[in-house]
Amino acid sequence: MTVLGAATTFKRDWIDGFVTAYGRSVRKVPDAYGVLGSQVPRQGKVAVVIGGGCGHYPAFAGLVGPGLADGAVVGDVFTSPSAEQVYRTAKAADGGAGVLFGYGNYAGDVLHFGLAARRLAAEGIDSRTILVTDDIASGSAEEPEKRRGVAGDFLVFKVAGAAAERGDDLDGVHAAAVKANANTRTFGVAFGGCTLPGAAEPLFRVGEQEMELGLGIHGEPGVRTVGRLDAVELADELVDGLLPELPLPESGDRRVVVLLNGLGRTKYEEMFVTYKRVHERLAAAGLSPLHTEVGEFVTSLDMAGVSLSIMVLDDELAELYGAPCDTPGYRSTGAVLETVELESTVDSALTGAEGVAGEGIADQVLTAALAAVTEAEDELGRLDAVAADGDHGLGITRGMRAAVAAARAAEQDGEPLAGALLRAGTALADASGGASGALYGVLLAETGAGLRGLAAEEITTTVVADAVDDAARAFVDLGKAEPGEKTMLDAIEPFRAVLREQATSGAGVADAWCKAAQRASDAAQETAHLVPAKGRAARLAERSRGHADPGATSFALIVTAVGEALAFRAPSARTEGGES
Repeated sequence: MTVLGAATTFKRDWIDGFVTAYGRSVRKVPDAYGVLGSQVPRQGKVAVVIGGGCGHYPAFAGLVGPGLADGAVVGDVFTSPSAEQVYRTAKAADGGAGVLFGYGNYAGDVLHFGLAARRLAAEGIDSRTILVTDDIASGSAEEPEKRRGVAGDFLVFKVAGAAAERGDDLDGVHAAAVKANANTRTFGVAFGGCTLPGAAEPLFRVGEQEMELGLGIHGEPGVRTVGRLDAVELADELVDGLLPELPLPESGDRRVVVLLNGLGRTKYEEMFVTYKRVHERLAAAGLSPLHTEVGEFVTSLDMAGVSLSIMVLDDELAELYGAPCDTPGYRSTGAVLETVELESTVDSALTGAEGVAGEGIADQVLTAALAAVTEAEDELGRLDAVAADGDHGLGITRGMRAAVAAARAAEQDGEPLAGALLRAGTALADASGGASGALYGVLLAETGAGLRGLAAEEITTTVVADAVDDAARAFVDLGKAEPGEKTMLDAIEPFRAVLREQATSGAGVADAWCKAAQRASDAAQETAHLVPAKGRAARLAERSRGHADPGATSFALIVTAVGEALAFRAPSARTEGGES
């Protein structure tokens, strides 16, 4: 099944359609990819702001309304929203009592929401964060804080929204959300992969007689392949996976919320057949389902599959989960909202970097890099889909397009190279989103910072090497990567080292950069022999063996293209002692 909509405008188009369809209850955040409840901000009330990539409806925008979230910020498909988008949405939602951020525990979300929280704090707006970590397949019980957030997002957000609605202060809302997360577990299964907007083929396929256990919600395959199960066998597999993980008291109160969540293509009737057996198994284990939800709450585009989530209740959680709410995607006792006029907004999305490259050096080198990643977009997506969500090619192309547009505008405004790179880095992170977007943004911005105050003719190979050293350090500080973990760093570090060696030997900028880029290309290919050590990809480590890391590959493509552009400008590139 091909998802309708163009990949380049999918986020903008569906948000516009969503706020048009549900204008009585939600409105768009001005100049941002976010939505607010029609009566938000509410003075004196904690603002619950949730978010993540699109492709999961009704999460996240569909859960905005009284009794649940006050606002939601939306990234591109399976990609975290940028820090700028998070900041704008949270600032618009704040009613003076602080902001609770809620999102799944994914690297890109952690980075961008964290940066937004720092910016809010600088402006005197207090915030707290709840990282949802319910996915038992994504990490061990001994380190639950490293697990990802999947359908349990909905249960945790529901509790947090109810706590804010009853008037709890920021610490109280956060404490309720933390308790809900600690008491929630999820286990899922996929029957078939999902298809990104504009793509003709799914990210992965499941054999006709197979199922993938422990799937993620970003199009990742599961952690274990089993033969095709019938409804009863599937229910048993899900319940057997969850029961040992539940924080149940030995006696007394054993009330639970049960959520059987469809991932986008599974029929409700099929889920009801499965739920019948789930209920039988839970009752036999002495559990009492106080609330039952069967439907689509956190989907994965058109993925075929289901997940089972269970939240163990105490008196407080039972009260909060049972409280009323009214959102486009979920209602409980249905508060009626007044009809409001849909607010017109200005779409501030960058439209691309089309046309002939300008005269500025940042424009020229980044345009060359954009052409390289655009040509390799499908291959980068294929490499990423081996053990992750398959969107790296799309994301880095989108980000580089924005970077080129920003650099071009900066240089047309008279900005020097440093300023153009700083602007390009911010634009790349905003447009690309996700962990790679934030990290590429840091590389560009920090490289630009290292060139601040210098005219183009004053930039020597040593200056460039110093700037790249600083950028690499910032990359490590932000991403916490180490060499050998099969990340972009495995190409960055060899590039940095060779560039430093070339600067020491007195090579010109263009020649030094090209030699370093060749080493980065070799190093990127060598990552095929490594296995990932962090994130969800680490759970699928063996699948990754034999395939180069997508981030290292895109980095090598970018620095190679930049080197070729610099070589074209070689007469103006300085050596340590004069003209090259």
